[in-house]
Amino acid sequence: MANEKIKKLKKTAEIEFTEKKSVFIAIAVPINSEEEALEIIKQRKKRYSDATHNVYAYTLGDGTLSRYSDDAEPQGTAGMPALNAIRMSGITDVCVVITRYFGGILLGAGGLVRAYSTSASMALEAGGIAVYEEFVEIKATCSYSDYQKLQPILTSFEAIIDETEFASDVNLRFAISQEIFENFKLKINEAFAGKISLEITGNRLDSK
Repeated sequence: MANEKIKKLKKTAEIEFTEKKSVFIAIAVPINSEEEALEIIKQRKKRYSDATHNVYAYTLGDGTLSRYSDDAEPQGTAGMPALNAIRMSGITDVCVVITRYFGGILLGAGGLVRAYSTSASMALEAGGIAVYEEFVEIKATCSYSDYQKLQPILTSFEAIIDETEFASDVNLRFAISQEIFENFKLKINEAFAGKISLEITGNRLDSK
């Protein structure tokens, strides 16, 4: 099975969007827990306590934990469009809060959906997308002569080198994409006939 890429927000981003005199202020923030999302929402509501609405949506992990609030906007016109914008972006572990100052002109249900969807999408786009994938962390020890042969293999498999220690032998810590790890093991066995053993020490998310 192909290694699933994971998209996360690169940085916190805030935008302002005006629709028929209503001002929408949207912020997108990378999060690691629901507690962080709730704290961000609390801070925004405090900062914009005079606003007409403070709508939010957030999602964690593979999307199984998702929450949203219309904050007194007509049901389905605010929080869900914001959550849908997050889902369409493919980004996870993110919280979006959209503050609205009513400008005196009713937008209607369709107008609200578009405004909140647009605001959320703009904030997510401004934050940028970082693509991560799962890597296998590995320790290996080899002779200096084998190290010369190993280097181009590591390069060809786009290994992330974490540490190289030159002692009586060469000790390495590196990471290989989960997607190509089995092929990497086969290549190592073919090239070194068991002279280099790979010790798996863990897994992590990383970007190339």
